[in-house]
Amino acid sequence: MPARPPSLGFLAFLVVVAVIVAGVGAGLLYEHNHPKGPSSRLVVAVGDNVTVNYIGMFGSGPEQGRVFDTSLVSVAHDNSTYPKSLEYSPRNASGYAPIAVHVGPNTPSSGYNVSGVNYVGVIPGFWKGLLGLQVNQTRWVTVPDSEGYGPLNPACLRTAPLVQTIPAVVTVPINAFSTDYPGGLGVTGAAFADPTYGWTDTVLSANASAVVVDRMPNTGETTHPYGWTIVVESITSQTITLESELTASSVGSVLGVDKGVTVCSSTDFLVWSVDFANNTFAENYNGEVVGETLIFVVTVVTILPP
Repeated sequence: MPARPPSLGFLAFLVVVAVIVAGVGAGLLYEHNHPKGPSSRLVVAVGDNVTVNYIGMFGSGPEQGRVFDTSLVSVAHDNSTYPKSLEYSPRNASGYAPIAVHVGPNTPSSGYNVSGVNYVGVIPGFWKGLLGLQVNQTRWVTVPDSEGYGPLNPACLRTAPLVQTIPAVVTVPINAFSTDYPGGLGVTGAAFADPTYGWTDTVLSANASAVVVDRMPNTGETTHPYGWTIVVESITSQTITLESELTASSVGSVLGVDKGVTVCSSTDFLVWSVDFANNTFAENYNGEVVGETLIFVVTVVTILPP
């Protein structure tokens, strides 16, 4: 006798089992060929060498919100969206590229050269802000001065008067005349533009040892020897009184240069404060990033593990 055929219920059960097994097998095959993305993606860690695009801005101080450096040419050329700091230094278009950074402390000053790329050391707050980022991820990193360029050095601040008096007649040693008055002729009666203030100077007398120069501005005349307007307030036979036209809005918006004074190895300074009560203003010869909280917008481009 032929065997009894299986019931319809049993056949349906086998079909269900086959479908489940096939689905599980397909799922395992997919997982094998397509591992979970985020858990297996590389993230920045100490010891890595990475390339990074960045925008560096001030997070504190009189220049808060201004860009002081960037690797992006689009940001460099956009002064409307990204206003620049006073000491911002533009580069040629070819000079804008991701920075190659070694992630971690104690990077040699020469950096690490890997396959022809030199990965350099950066301030601690910058490389620490990269930790945990994946390629193409962006993060805003806030860097206090302790993790940046250090606190403000009081020795690099100088107080100057808003109103100053200078001599109307100066005697210059003959061996210093050509340096102090480049292009000027050291003979009696010669007239030339004052190298600092721009008004007319005249030689009163000259001999083998010295040249006597008479400064000859006009009352009310304006000059710009340091980067802002100075007005000649009064003149006597002995003195010239000058008044600086600095205001509260000058703080952080005026970059001065005093070629006759070097403070902390610099002749450039920021107008740091204006004290009308004491008739003075402060010149900051610290680099503009010193003593400030900085903000970096960083985007990782490549990651090269050690």
